[in-house]
Amino acid sequence: MSIPLTAPPIPRPVFFDQFWADLTFVHWPVHPERVAHLFPRGTRPDVFSDGMTYVALVPFEILHTALGTSLRLPHIGAFVETNVRLYSVDDAGRQGVVFRSLETTRLAVVGFTRAVLGVPYTWAQMRMTRSGDVITYESVRRWPRRGLRSMLSVRIGDDVTPTALEVWLTARWGAHTRKAGRTWWVPNEHDPWPLRTAEILELDDDLIAASGVDPSGERLRPVFSKGVHARFGRPSVVN
Repeated sequence: MSIPLTAPPIPRPVFFDQFWADLTFVHWPVHPERVAHLFPRGTRPDVFSDGMTYVALVPFEILHTALGTSLRLPHIGAFVETNVRLYSVDDAGRQGVVFRSLETTRLAVVGFTRAVLGVPYTWAQMRMTRSGDVITYESVRRWPRRGLRSMLSVRIGDDVTPTALEVWLTARWGAHTRKAGRTWWVPNEHDPWPLRTAEILELDDDLIAASGVDPSGERLRPVFSKGVHARFGRPSVVN
């Protein structure tokens, strides 16, 4: 199934607003039948033309969070995050992601998103450092499953024209989640990702294995983005 390069308009009013910065996308192929049981009811693995679905490790920084478009959340609205995600589609044809975990330093974010949206944020000790063209992301889980680690160091390269697969993996306009006995679609919109090459200098990660996903092939080339401004619309129930 093809995926639009630009986001469909989200239902207004805007639910919340963020800026995502200094992201690195690291992907592995996965046989869809191996992960189908991890998807919320009413969704299934989204499959590329090669017959595979994918799992991603995505560390980055959130520079700000606002309720609506203007009510900035001081302190708790800015944090480093590392998420593990799968690629989903529902019967309405909405192509999104399913998060297996999202590490963050903000305990309040963990409590709020788990309680309200069912999104599996976890509490971790994290830092992101930059020296010239090298970015390093480090995380140690505090709760739950204390001690899980992830460390990724990359050297940022030149601008790159994304492949069809890289567009399919990064142009995702929502997330599927499960809460209160229902599956929900949370739509988002942002500009297309400006992508650059990223050479992995070091990768030592527990999070992919802890998510219950066993990759089925070699890692794709990683890509880096300086970031995008993102807006989230009102969640709706998946029928």
